[in-house]
Amino acid sequence: MATGYVLVLAVLILGGVIATLGDRIGMRVGKARLSLFNLRPRQTATVVSILTGGVISASTLALLFGVSQQLRTGVFELEQIQDDLSQAEADLEEARTEKTDVETALTDARQEQTEAKAELAEINQFLQQAVKQQRTTQTELQRSRSRLDDLQSQLGRVSQQSAQLQNEIQRLEVERAELLEQQATVRERIADRDRLIADRDQEIAQRETRLRELQRQQTVLQEDVALLEEQFQGLFRGSVAVGRNEPLVSVLLRVNGQDDARRAVDQLLRQANREAIEEIAPGIDRAEPVLLIPTGDVNRLVRRISDGQSYVVRVLSAANYIIGEPCVVADGDPCVQVFIDAAVNEIIYEPGERLATVSVDPRDLTNQELVEKLNLLIASLQFRARQDGLVGDTLQVADGRTEALVAFLQEMRNLDTAIDIQAIASAPIPTIGPLQVELFAVRNGRVLLRTDNLPREVAPENDFSDPQRRDRLPN
Repeated sequence: MATGYVLVLAVLILGGVIATLGDRIGMRVGKARLSLFNLRPRQTATVVSILTGGVISASTLALLFGVSQQLRTGVFELEQIQDDLSQAEADLEEARTEKTDVETALTDARQEQTEAKAELAEINQFLQQAVKQQRTTQTELQRSRSRLDDLQSQLGRVSQQSAQLQNEIQRLEVERAELLEQQATVRERIADRDRLIADRDQEIAQRETRLRELQRQQTVLQEDVALLEEQFQGLFRGSVAVGRNEPLVSVLLRVNGQDDARRAVDQLLRQANREAIEEIAPGIDRAEPVLLIPTGDVNRLVRRISDGQSYVVRVLSAANYIIGEPCVVADGDPCVQVFIDAAVNEIIYEPGERLATVSVDPRDLTNQELVEKLNLLIASLQFRARQDGLVGDTLQVADGRTEALVAFLQEMRNLDTAIDIQAIASAPIPTIGPLQVELFAVRNGRVLLRTDNLPREVAPENDFSDPQRRDRLPN
């Protein structure tokens, strides 16, 4: 601070002295009317004054710069100092940031150090356990080495046995190859036998099916025999005019509403009443009804057939009645018990459907036996039709062409193999009938003969056109 004051005082004194000297020099130059550089005296005086002022300034600056290093630094290095100051401030801020990061890292490092110490303690514990385990392992290793020596000695013995077994295996492989060849042959034989067994199983199944069918036929035939026995008993009392379950009337009805159904049923019963009188008491004119039927059955029939569908309605006798039945002839109360059967007239069999089958061998049968086989087929066909709900009694074989049936039998006589005679539906068969069929002769699924392609030229030696033989043919 004192140096500054001295410097300022020295500058003031020096300026005054130099100013006084300049003024004196200027006056003398002016008075002397000196001229420099071909200038006027006044101009020369002015130049001298300017030079004197410059000398004053230069001496002042020289004095200041010579005496004060800080002034020199402040005048000539101020911008560099400011730049250095800005850089220093930036470095300071960066240093502070790094300090913060270092402190954070130091904190993390101390925490990691704590965790590392805990892990180190745990590792030391595991290490102690590992040392114990190593000691145990070394003991086991010693034992394993002892066992290894024993196994090596056993391996030597096993190697010898292995060589022997290899020789034995080679011999067995040769035998195995031979056995495989034999096995293939045996499998072929087994396959052939399996096929034969399958064929026989199929044949057995077919025979069992046929047996069940025959058993059902036997049951029906037994029922027919019982019915015939009852009718036979009735013959001792007189001729049977109407048999049990015999239809008096069979018609096809389609009505809408109960009123129309009532009128149709009344007309049907009147017709059945006339038929019963004509059969039981022919030649007698009776106005009173003879049929006895519950009113509830009639009402149920009316309700049933009033839905607009087509029905086959039959009035059937419930018992056997002889010609001249007393209750009918005597003009008494109704005594002929009947019941009404109604079935929807629907398609029961479609064209081409197989209905019955019988196996024959024409080589071993006479003409009479062949006809009997055909009659058996027809009986089986009619039995199945009754079981399936067919109420019509009309049967048409080969569309009623007897010549086709005769030609079919003649052609069968020329076959030299066993065949199956099949009854095939030739048209849609409804409930009311008729039962229209064609006969096919089939062998292993191949059709050999069929009545719809016959007749052909009749062979004289197998003539079934004889009237006596024709009477025995199915119709």
